Amino acid sequence: MLAQSGLFLSGVRAVCWWPLFERFAVSIESFWGASLHFLVHGLTGAAWWQALLLGLVCTHLTIVSVTLYLHRHSAHRALDLHPALAHGFRFWLWLSTGMKTKDWTAIHRKHHAKCEQVGDPHSPVVFGIKKVFWQGAELYRAEAQNPDTLARYGHGTPDDWIERRLYSRWPQVGIVLMLLLYVSLFGALGLALWAMQMVWIPFWAAGVVNGIGHYWGYRNFESPDASANVSPWGIVIGGEELHNNHHTYPTSAKFSVKPYEFDLGWAYIRALSALGLARARKTPPKPAFGAVRPVADADTLEALIAHRYEVMAAYAQQMRAAVAAELAGLQARRSDASALRAVRRWLHRDDAQVPPQHQAWVQQVRAQHPTLAQMHAMREELRLLWNNTARSREQLAQDLHAWCQRAEASGIAALREFSERLRALQSAPALAA
Repeated sequence: MLAQSGLFLSGVRAVCWWPLFERFAVSIESFWGASLHFLVHGLTGAAWWQALLLGLVCTHLTIVSVTLYLHRHSAHRALDLHPALAHGFRFWLWLSTGMKTKDWTAIHRKHHAKCEQVGDPHSPVVFGIKKVFWQGAELYRAEAQNPDTLARYGHGTPDDWIERRLYSRWPQVGIVLMLLLYVSLFGALGLALWAMQMVWIPFWAAGVVNGIGHYWGYRNFESPDASANVSPWGIVIGGEELHNNHHTYPTSAKFSVKPYEFDLGWAYIRALSALGLARARKTPPKPAFGAVRPVADADTLEALIAHRYEVMAAYAQQMRAAVAAELAGLQARRSDASALRAVRRWLHRDDAQVPPQHQAWVQQVRAQHPTLAQMHAMREELRLLWNNTARSREQLAQDLHAWCQRAEASGIAALREFSERLRALQSAPALAA
C-alpha cells in the first residue's frame, strides 16, 4: 500500500510541475528569440539602407566638425563660432572619434610651421606617401604624445571643467558610448556602422588630405610646399579637398578660390552666419585692377606683394600660352615636339617643384626655346622681389619698374600683356576680412 501511494504521489507531482516547466521553456525560447531579434535588428528594426543612411549622415557630421571646428576655428582662427555650436562640435568629436581639440590643433599648426621639413608630423615628403596614407593615424597618435608640440602649438584651446574631467581625461568613453548607441539602434549592423565611423577620419583626413593632398592633384598657386588640390569640388571631405588653396591662404575660412571650385564647408559657414552662429574672419584676397599706371611704383609693389600668389598664377597662365604657341610652331614646321610636350606641365612651376627625373629635360627644352627661357628667367626675377630682404622698398620699386620695362621691350607678347596688367593692379590687404 505504501509503495502504491508513493507512485501515486509522484505522478501527481509530475502532472503539477509539467505546466510550470512548459511555461519556463516557452519563456526561455521567447527570451532567446527576442535577443536574436535585437541582435539582428536592434531597437529600431531599420532596414540596412536606412541604417547605412544614418551612418553616412553621422560620418558627414564628423567631417563637418573637423573642418569647421577643429580646422578653421581652432587651428587657424579663421572662423568664429557661437559657444554653444562650438561645444556641440566638441562633444560630437569626443563621441565619434575620441580626438582632443588641443592635440589636433597643435599637430596641425606644427604641420604648417614645419611643412615638408623634418619635424612635419605627417608629410609624404618626409615619411613617404605609403606610410602617411596607410599609417597617418599612427603618426598623429605618436605626435600627440610629444609634450613640446602640445605646449608650443596647442595654445588657445579649451581648458574648461568638462574638457579636463571628461573629454581629455576619458576620450575612450565617447567612442564606447557611440558603439553602444549604434548596436542598440541597429543590432549587429550597428557594429559595422561604428567601425565605419571609427575609420572615417583616419582614412579621409590622415590618409587622403595629409597624404594625397601633398602628393597628387592640381595646384592653383606655387605655395612653398607640395600641397595640391585633390578635387575642385570639396564635398566628400567638406572642402578639405582644396588643400593647395588652404596652404596658400591658411587663415582664410573659405577654401575655394576659382569659379569652378566648390567648398561645402564654406556653404555651411554661410548658412550658419545667416543664423548668427558663425562669422568668417578672413577670406582669400581678390585682386582689383584700375587704370594702367605710367610706371610701376611703390603702390604697384605693395599690390604685387599682397597678391603675389594670384599674380604668379596669372604669370603661369601666360607661360602655358607661350608653351602652346611654341608647340604649334613646332607642329607647323613638322619638327619634333616630344621633348616640349613631355615637360610642358613643369615649365611654369618653381624649380624646386620639378621632379629630379625631369630637371635635365626642362633645362634642355629651355635651351632650345629662348622665349620660354626668358619667361622663366623673368619669372624668377619677379619672385625675388618679395623674397629679397636686403633691399629697401624704394629699391625694390625701382627693380619692379626696370622689370616691367624689360618685359614690355622683350618682343614677347605674353610678357608685354602681363606687365601692363601688373601696372594696373591695385593695392589691397593680403586677406580680406
